[in-house]
Amino acid sequence: MGILLAFAPFLAFAVIDRLAGPMEGLVAGAVVSTGLVLRDLIGGRTAKVLEIGTAILFGGLALYALLGRPAWSVIGVRLAVDAGLLLIVLASMAMRRPFTLQYAREQVPPEFWDAPEFVRTNYVITTVWALAFAVMVMAELALLTMPGLPPRLGIAAIVLALIGAVKFTGWYPERVKARTTA
Repeated sequence: MGILLAFAPFLAFAVIDRLAGPMEGLVAGAVVSTGLVLRDLIGGRTAKVLEIGTAILFGGLALYALLGRPAWSVIGVRLAVDAGLLLIVLASMAMRRPFTLQYAREQVPPEFWDAPEFVRTNYVITTVWALAFAVMVMAELALLTMPGLPPRLGIAAIVLALIGAVKFTGWYPERVKARTTA
């Protein structure tokens, strides 16, 4: 549940972007992501890499949109957001802290946290999320650069990538658990 809550700023952005516009969507994403970081800090928990990165991403993009007044298309704004998300996920792996690790530790007893299989499982899941976000970025780039492309193809690619990552996140740990107990 925690990992899905971490994507609430992106949902807020998408809904508000659609209803009120990109600037408002970016601000909504910044507010929700900052709220998630504050929730952890006030609750005595460590703020998560994804949530901190998301707050910086939305805050930075909202500030840029407010001060720079770029002439972004809807797809252009979404491309910036999703490319930023992809960079956050890749940076979490480069820092040797795959973003899923912090969420997994909330569900697994501490004695397993340093187990190679546990860490590797989180690298695999984080890689799948990175691939899903890369598909989203490529679909948005295609929609942006190929005006004749039917938008539903790009949307279908995005939806399938997200559904695939969510399903894999639920399935893979169970597969690893079954394999290690056998």
